[in-house]
Amino acid sequence: MNQIKATINSVRGVVINASYEGSQPSIGQLLSLQDQPKARFMIMALLPGDELVAINLTEATLHAGLQLTGTNETLQLPVGDSVLGRVFNALGETLDNNDPLNKVSYIPATNEQSTEIMASQKPSIIETGIKAIDFFAPFVHGRKIGIVGGAGVGKTVLTTELMHNVAQSSQGISFFVGIGERMREARELYDTLESAKLLDSTVMYLAQMNENAALRYLVGASAASVARYMRDTYKKDILFFVDNVYRFLQAGNELSTLMGEVSSEGGYQPTLFTELGTFQENLSSSKHGSITSVQSLFVPADDLSDPAVTEVFAQLDSVVVLSRSVMEEGRFPAVDLLNTSSALLTAEIVGEKHVRLVREVQAILQKYQSLKGIVAIIGETELSEADRQAYYQARDLMEFFKQTMFVTERNTGKKGEYVSRADTLKGVEKILKGTP
Repeated sequence: MNQIKATINSVRGVVINASYEGSQPSIGQLLSLQDQPKARFMIMALLPGDELVAINLTEATLHAGLQLTGTNETLQLPVGDSVLGRVFNALGETLDNNDPLNKVSYIPATNEQSTEIMASQKPSIIETGIKAIDFFAPFVHGRKIGIVGGAGVGKTVLTTELMHNVAQSSQGISFFVGIGERMREARELYDTLESAKLLDSTVMYLAQMNENAALRYLVGASAASVARYMRDTYKKDILFFVDNVYRFLQAGNELSTLMGEVSSEGGYQPTLFTELGTFQENLSSSKHGSITSVQSLFVPADDLSDPAVTEVFAQLDSVVVLSRSVMEEGRFPAVDLLNTSSALLTAEIVGEKHVRLVREVQAILQKYQSLKGIVAIIGETELSEADRQAYYQARDLMEFFKQTMFVTERNTGKKGEYVSRADTLKGVEKILKGTP
C-alpha cells in the first residue's frame, strides 16, 4: 500500500482539513504528524479534490501547512484476559495507573457486524432485583434497555445499581462505557465493583466530560469492538452499560458542526439517525453469546419530545423513565410507573399472570392521576367508595415500588434491597386483592 502524504489546510478545534497526495486513503485510517510522532489523526471523510477530513485524537498543537503521513493502520485495541478489571480510554490506553498490560493481542476498532445469525431460542429474563424495573420493564438477554431522565434524577445511580445486581448473578463479562460524564462517578463505580469483587469480570472504557469531542464520540465504538471480540472468543454473554448515550450524540453534533455540516431541523447533526443506528447495531448478539445493553439517556430540559431522545426511544426494547416530580415526592428510584414501558412485556416472555397484573396496576395508576386534582380540591372523603379504594390502592402501589439501593448504602445508611421478580408479583397481587 502506498503511503499517503497530506498537508493541513485548516484547523477547527479537533477537526482538520488536509490535501493529500498518492493513493486514496480509507475512512478510519490513521495519520501521523512528522514533528510530533505520538500525535494521531483519524480520517472521517473524503472530499472532492483530493481533500480529507480528520479528527485529532491527541493534544497535538496544529496549524495550517503541517505535514501528515499515512500509517496504513487503524485504531488498535488490546484484548485478552488481562484487560479484565482495567480502565481504558477510547484509544485503548490504560487510565488506571496499574501495571502495564501483558499477554494481550490487538484488534482493530471497527463498526463491522457479525454475519453469523444468533440461534433462535426462547427469550430469557435477566432479573435485576429492582421491583419497578422487573415489573414494568423486564430485562431480556440480548435486548436493549434505556434509563431515561433529566439531570439529577438518578440515572447514574440506577445504572450503577443494575450493574451491581445483575453482574453478581451473571457468569458473563460486563462492560461499562462512560461517555461525557463526571470522573468522580466513574471512580465511585470502580470502587463499588472492587468492593463487590466484580471488577475482575468487568472492562471499563471512559471518555469524560473534560475530554474532546473526538474521544467522546469514539469510545462507544471502541468498547463495542472489544465486547464483540470477548463475546465470540470467550463464548460468554456480555452486559454492556452505557452512561450516557446522549453525550455520544452530543459529541457527534460537535464534530458535525466543526466539519461544517448543516444541522437538521431539530438542531442536531444530519447523520443523527445513521450514527445512532450504527452505535446500536454494534451491540449485536451472535450464535456465540448475547450482548445485553443498558443505556442511560439524558433528557435535555426534561423534554421527552426532543429529536435525539425520540430517536433513541425507537432503538430500544424497554424504556425506564425517571421523573423529577416522582423524585420530589421522595420516591426512589424515581421511576415514572406510567411512562415506563417495554415491548417485551408479553405472555410468551413473562407469562400471562405478569401481563395481567401490569395492566391492572396501570389502570389503577391512571385512575389515580385523574383523581389527584379532585382530591386536591375537595379531599378524599368526597370520593365514591370505588374511587377511594382505587386511590388508596395506587398510593400503596407507589409506596411498594420504593426501594433502597446497595450503591447508596454509604450515603444513606440504609441497607440495600434485592427483591426477586416472584416476590414482586406476590407483593403487587396482595395489594390488588387488599389482603394484609
